[in-house]
Amino acid sequence: MRTLGFSVGSWATLKPYLPFIVPLALIELGLMIAALIHIFTHKTYKIGNRWIWVIVSILFNIIGPVLYFILGRSDEEKDDEDESGDQCAGTNGSGDAL
Repeated sequence: MRTLGFSVGSWATLKPYLPFIVPLALIELGLMIAALIHIFTHKTYKIGNRWIWVIVSILFNIIGPVLYFILGRSDEEKDDEDESGDQCAGTNGSGDAL
């Protein structure tokens, strides 16, 4: 009996590997979704542009999103935090005016 191009026997041979395949597929999907969300919500990148990272993240399963987070993700969040800081302009940090 054949279903969708696979014989019933091939499903039986795949069954022992499912405990390894399912978590890897979920990790891959989670990384790809996280990378795509980050790509579409940010405008600047260290290397490349938005569409390059979308293609890399989708085509190169686990490696693509990891490469994006290592090489492509901009540090703009850190820059924004450094610029805003806890100090108000015109004070020396203790709340006293300069």
